[in-house]
Amino acid sequence: MKFKKTVLKNGLTIITAPMPESLTVTVLTAVSAGSDYENEDNNGISHFLEHMCFKGTNKRNCSEINIELDSAGADSNAFTGNEYTGYYGKAHYKKLPILLDVVSDIYLNSQFPEDDIEKERGVILEEINMYEDLPQRKVWDYLDELMYKGEAAGRTVLGPAENIKKITREDFVNYKKDHYVAEGTTVIIAGKIDQKEVIKKAKELFKDISTTKKVKRKKTKFSQKSPQVSINYKKTDQSHLLFGFKTFAGDDDRNPALSVLTTILGIGMSSRLFTEMRDKRGLCYYTHANRVGYTDRGILAISSGVGNDKLEESIEVIMNECRKLCEEEVGPKELKKSKDLIIGKNAMSIEGSDDVAMYLGMSNVKFGEPKKMAEWNSKIKKVTSKDVKKMANLIFKNEKLNFAVIGPWKDDKKIKKLLNF
Repeated sequence: MKFKKTVLKNGLTIITAPMPESLTVTVLTAVSAGSDYENEDNNGISHFLEHMCFKGTNKRNCSEINIELDSAGADSNAFTGNEYTGYYGKAHYKKLPILLDVVSDIYLNSQFPEDDIEKERGVILEEINMYEDLPQRKVWDYLDELMYKGEAAGRTVLGPAENIKKITREDFVNYKKDHYVAEGTTVIIAGKIDQKEVIKKAKELFKDISTTKKVKRKKTKFSQKSPQVSINYKKTDQSHLLFGFKTFAGDDDRNPALSVLTTILGIGMSSRLFTEMRDKRGLCYYTHANRVGYTDRGILAISSGVGNDKLEESIEVIMNECRKLCEEEVGPKELKKSKDLIIGKNAMSIEGSDDVAMYLGMSNVKFGEPKKMAEWNSKIKKVTSKDVKKMANLIFKNEKLNFAVIGPWKDDKKIKKLLNF
């Protein structure tokens, strides 16, 4: 994967990734703005603003934006996370001029019409309601709240309903002024492109972007001395459980070993958790392990949905599998299989122009530099069985263990007894 990073005098970053064999091109504009940049009173504004950017600019109204993108055969959308917001369009490479023009217009020139603010309030309130009815998704919110009490990292991306109801047009204007500036913005163009020409065009389109100094985020603070538990009652047919072990920031040198450990534990149908929980015991339909890395923190998460009468057994199985990794070195065949799985999935994750744009853009926004896949794969190959065991003993500790569950539960005494290394 070849790419070029260009930083303009005004602070704007442009990343171009030529893919000569591709028939598509993706334009992604990403900004360092998300729920981590919010406070308790405006939590939810990053996501609300993302919605509003499609409601019209000084060149196009909402309908014209949608028609122009659809007429170009484009796949377009936007997204908001803890540390970023992104706006993108993907289409046939001959439609690149349209994508560049529309995506830059949405990002730079949104007008936030008052009537549309009121309409979109209802849309976002229904989005909040939707996730309330999806316990396998909602349990992640409870875990973040548990792990990062009182911090921006412990609040949701969508924000609470009471905030959404009171956000004004002036709030959008001020928030955008603080964050949608050159030094916080990365423009990524990936696909079948003429690199020199596309850099020239991007410079022209973004020449008037604000150059004021970006408002920074506060670093996440947290401390923990013993296992923490969040029991959330809901009348459900399944209990949706989520373990969260505190790990490292996304650019930490220890992450290759953590990635291999995570894969051994719960990625793929031959992983230890899938084999033990689903194949051998029939406890669940889904069980996964995930490594999540942010700018200043990280989580090894283990999730599953189990029968209400199987919750305690499931917790015991997961805890036992974590203990085994602490006690015994992984065999050479399992170690190689897990490394090959990581490298194979990495290859598949950058097949399309949109995948490449997302990979390069998100790593640049979060860590200041686009990640090079070949370097990461090389580090994965060097991980040893001793590294995996050492990593397990580093993170599978009581003072790093957090557990959240949604289901027909009120008493946490039995559950707490099971959560002990």
